[in-house]
Amino acid sequence: MKSAPVSFPAIEPAGYSLHDDPRWQLVQRIVASRQFARAPLLSKFLLFVCTEMLQGRQEEISEYQIGVTVFDRPHGYRTVEDNIVRNYARQLRKRLAEYFAADGLEESFRVEIPLGGYVPAFAGREPRQPKVVSGPLAVTESQEDAAEAVRSGGWRKWALGGGVLLAYSAILVWATMVVRARYPETHLPPEPSQLLWSAMFHSPLSTFIVPADCGFNMIEDLSHRQISLADYLNGDFLTQPLPAMDEHSSNDLRTQEYTSFVDLEIVSALSRLSEIDPRRLFLRFPRDLRLDDLKRGNVVLIGSLGSDPWAGVAQKNMNFKIDYRNEMQQAWVINTKPRPGEAAEYVSHWNEPVHQTYAVIAYIPNLSGNGHILLVEGLDVAGTQAAAEMLLRKDALETVLHAASLPEGGLKPFEILLQSTSIESNAANTQIIASRIG
Repeated sequence: MKSAPVSFPAIEPAGYSLHDDPRWQLVQRIVASRQFARAPLLSKFLLFVCTEMLQGRQEEISEYQIGVTVFDRPHGYRTVEDNIVRNYARQLRKRLAEYFAADGLEESFRVEIPLGGYVPAFAGREPRQPKVVSGPLAVTESQEDAAEAVRSGGWRKWALGGGVLLAYSAILVWATMVVRARYPETHLPPEPSQLLWSAMFHSPLSTFIVPADCGFNMIEDLSHRQISLADYLNGDFLTQPLPAMDEHSSNDLRTQEYTSFVDLEIVSALSRLSEIDPRRLFLRFPRDLRLDDLKRGNVVLIGSLGSDPWAGVAQKNMNFKIDYRNEMQQAWVINTKPRPGEAAEYVSHWNEPVHQTYAVIAYIPNLSGNGHILLVEGLDVAGTQAAAEMLLRKDALETVLHAASLPEGGLKPFEILLQSTSIESNAANTQIIASRIG
C-alpha cells in the first residue's frame, strides 16, 4: 500500500506557481516512484528541502531545521548527539541515484543532494553524444563536411579519397573472410562459475548486494530474543531495552549502519568480477531493502537470519536452514530432509576458540521467479567467510556447479552445506559436506 503524498504549506512569490515548476513536477514523480513508494520519511525529507529551495529559502535549510520539521525532533535538540538527519541524507542520495538509473533514466534533468550539505541541486542531463564509428579506419568527415567540399569545388579530391577508402575497405573485408575461413573460431563453453556470475550480475535486472546488519545482530544478542522481519521492517526492534548500554551507545547501535569487515571484503571481491554491470549494481543496507527488490531484481544476501531477517524469506523453502535458539545463544543448520550419511542438525559451539562451524550457499529464484537470490550465510563470521571464499574460488564448487548446469545455458537452483574450522573467528579447512540441486 503506497503512502499518502506528503505536502507542505507554501508561501509563493507573486506570479510564481510551485506546481507549474518543472523541477517540482520532477520531485513529485520521484516520490511517486517505486524507489520511494515505501519510504515516507525519505519522501518527506526530499519534499521539504525542495520546497524550501524552490521558494527561495535555501539559507534556512539546515540539519537542525530538517530534524525538527521532518523527523519531529524537539526544538533545541543537539545535532551532535543525534545523527538521524545525516543517516537519512545518505539513504536519500542512494535512493535518488537508483531512481535516475532506473525509472528516471529518461528524465531531462535531475535533482541531487550534494555531499556536505542539504540544499538540493537541479542539473540538466549531459546531451547524448553522437555515435562514433571506430575500427581500423575512422571516417573523420561528416556528410555535411562532404557536401560542403562538393559545393566549394573540392569534390574531385573528396571523390578520389572516397574511392581509395572504398577499395581499401573491400580488401580489408576480403582478408578478414579468408582468415576466418582458414582459422575458424572455437567457442569454448563458459565455466560454471561464469554462468553463476552472469546470471547474478549481467542480466537486464538490477542487482542488490546486501551485507549484514551487525547493529541489529547485537540488539538481538543483548535483548536475548530473535526479532521477526515484520518487527524489523516497522522499526519495533529499535525500541528494545538495552540495559547493559548507556543511552548514547544504544542510540548509535539503533541508528548507525554497522556491518562486518568480512562482509566488506566480500562486497569488494564481488565488485571486481568481470561480469559486473555497474549501471545495474546497487549496495543496499538491510534496513533499506524492500520486498519489491526481492521480486524485481537479483539479490545477494550476505549473512544469516541473525544479522539479516531477509535471509528468513530466502530460506523459507530451502532444505538447509540456519536457526537460532536458547535466547540467541546457539545457532545451527537444520537439514530438513537428511539423506543417508547426513545429520538432521549441524551445531556450532561458539564458546570454544577453535570449533566446527557451518555455512550455506544457496542459488534460488527470487520471489517472482524472474531473477535470482544468492544467499551466503554462516553460523558465525568464520562461517560466512568460509562460504565467500569457496564461492569466489573458480574450482572450489566446480562439482556442484557442473551438476547444476543446464544444457541450454544457465544453472538450476542449488544449495551447498559447508563445514569449516573456526580458529579465533577465521575460517580454515573448509569442505562441502552436502548439497541439493534443483
